[in-house]
Amino acid sequence: MFKGSRRCQAASWCLYDFANSSYSAVILAVLFPVYFSKAIAQSPTQADLWWGWAISISMALVALSSPLMGGISDYSGRRKRLLFIYTLTACVSTAALFIPQKGDLLLATMFVVIANTTTEGAFVFYNAYLNDIADKGSRGRLSGLGFGAGYLGSIVSLFVALWMFNRGLSYLIWPFTGAFFLFFSVPAFLYLPADTKKSSIINGVKKGIEQTIQTLKEVTKNKRVLLFLASYFLYKDALNTIIIFSSLFASTTLGFKEKELLFLYLFIQAMAALGAFVFSGPTDRWGPWKVVMLSISVWFALSVWTFLIKDKTSFWVVASAGGVFLGTLQAASRALFTRFIPPGKEAEYFGVYALSGKTSSIIGPAAFGLISSITGNQRMGVLLVAGLFLSGGLLMLKIREN
Repeated sequence: MFKGSRRCQAASWCLYDFANSSYSAVILAVLFPVYFSKAIAQSPTQADLWWGWAISISMALVALSSPLMGGISDYSGRRKRLLFIYTLTACVSTAALFIPQKGDLLLATMFVVIANTTTEGAFVFYNAYLNDIADKGSRGRLSGLGFGAGYLGSIVSLFVALWMFNRGLSYLIWPFTGAFFLFFSVPAFLYLPADTKKSSIINGVKKGIEQTIQTLKEVTKNKRVLLFLASYFLYKDALNTIIIFSSLFASTTLGFKEKELLFLYLFIQAMAALGAFVFSGPTDRWGPWKVVMLSISVWFALSVWTFLIKDKTSFWVVASAGGVFLGTLQAASRALFTRFIPPGKEAEYFGVYALSGKTSSIIGPAAFGLISSITGNQRMGVLLVAGLFLSGGLLMLKIREN
């Protein structure tokens, strides 16, 4: 599939996903939210408020800046340099999370906003390398391998972090996570295709702004791209809602305990890695559109089943299938989007892709929480998730028609 320097580039590209997933697992998903609530905030309600603001502000910054930074990357020819700056900033601000003490909410929130903005923002430059490294017939495989490596990275880093946590070394977890992220990112900085400096950074910024506006106009006139982004917005919104509320649903509705929730998270990560690896080949053989449609269909069925579930065993079955198609859907979506990108505009288009993906976290979680609070029943919120998958799938069908 990849030979010579391309093989080295592909391996280092996948390793970057392995590296940055440590941040997602340790800081966002499992350990730092608990540390933030117990060791920094004065109360759980205060922690919820500040943590919610930190994530919302950072996601808004990523969504608003991604198309512009993609344009600057493409037209200044400094993609790798920007990837390095974003990554280094993310690693340093993650490591610095050991500094805030009890009551230092503003300082801790500032570090989280910086770390989250740069970690998520770096994906604009990272994703843009997919077209450079892989041809059309192997992008699905490479995209799947990248996501699979990412899920493995989250498992490895989380196991080490949990070992530290259980031995009272919480303050070392955050520097460890930053170091893990940086160390496994180094091959990407060494072996990914070199920058091609097209202009000065000032001219690059000016041209990037102009071309970003032009790209947004192009996207609104391209029916296939517009349909894809609308579909992606809906089913990514469903995935985001599942990721945010799955633990709450399992604990509140099905009675999962804390240890069971941790094992559930690790199990889903392992199944997602398996799915991304297993379906990486079929994504190229069958075409990414078919794999995306298959994944959406499975997720719709799983959402309906979850609405009916009443026991833990059934939820483990749903979690296993959902994990497989979590990695598969994300990898196939990225591979499908590369087919719409004109040469030389990779980062710009992936900036728009990030805009759609990051803003998608707004509707579903808020609506799920509202429905659950009004009805007093989380299962009604699950029906919303099923509706988002159904709507996204119907729009995806129209791409084939067009």
